[in-house]
Amino acid sequence: MSVQPAVRAEGEKPATREMFYAEALGDALRLEMRRDPNVLVFGEDIAQHGGAFGVTKGLLDEFGPKRIRNTPISEIGIVGAAVGAALTGLRPVVELMYVDFAGLAMDQVVNQAAQNRFMFGGQARVPMVLRTQGGSGRGNAAQHSKSLEAWFAHVAGLKLVMPATPADAKGLLASAIRDDNPVIFLEHKLLYRTKGDVPVGEHLLPLGTADVKRQGRDLTIVTWSREVVFALEAADNLAAEGIEAEVLDLRTLVPLDKETILASIRKTHRALVVHEAIKRAGYGAEIVSLIVEEAFDRAAKELAS
Repeated sequence: MSVQPAVRAEGEKPATREMFYAEALGDALRLEMRRDPNVLVFGEDIAQHGGAFGVTKGLLDEFGPKRIRNTPISEIGIVGAAVGAALTGLRPVVELMYVDFAGLAMDQVVNQAAQNRFMFGGQARVPMVLRTQGGSGRGNAAQHSKSLEAWFAHVAGLKLVMPATPADAKGLLASAIRDDNPVIFLEHKLLYRTKGDVPVGEHLLPLGTADVKRQGRDLTIVTWSREVVFALEAADNLAAEGIEAEVLDLRTLVPLDKETILASIRKTHRALVVHEAIKRAGYGAEIVSLIVEEAFDRAAKELAS
């Protein structure tokens, strides 16, 4: 399912207001639930408590306990219920407190959610979103600080989203909810209290489209999620030395916007890939492989000429 942003008159800019990242996610959920009665949300402590990070705060009052459902502490049950609901025509959004706990539900994610559409020749749809958060930086210890995007990116049938800004979080979550495929939506725990201008009302961003957060000509920094913040800071520091770094935010890892990555590399001829996960078998290696296979030879020839 391809989702395109709302059409506006030429030159017209959407009205915006400043929001926290967590608020922007909640705004997307609220608007999608109003638009489509088949959208429901469930997870641990998401009702009265509003979720571990406050994303679902206030939704229970508007939509009631049938559409905002607290669940037992059972990740396999939460995700299994979502798969079943999606297969029968609903559009569930489930929240797992930490991506570290996703291992408890990997059978449902890998062998059910990701595979059913293939197994039934496209006749079955699994339009579900699994929201969870990862990353380090809060001293949350070993079971609450992992970056596991490479796990999910390896599985055929899953889409994978990792937004860095409040506006991107809102637009991509709305599009993920409308998508007919299972989407893993990973949020960094230290982004929830970051602020930014967010379009008011319906805001959709297509999955699979990277965003150049800063233009440059000397170096391309390819990154995603919270590392975008650090990349932009680094680019500011480099600018003081006369080096223009381009910061490319992937936003979605699956599908991957290869064309934008390669176009940037061919312009700057240099690349730096930045991610938070463990280096070994991390998703950054996928980006490096792409660059070497499809951009390296051309860039080398242009530099030599």
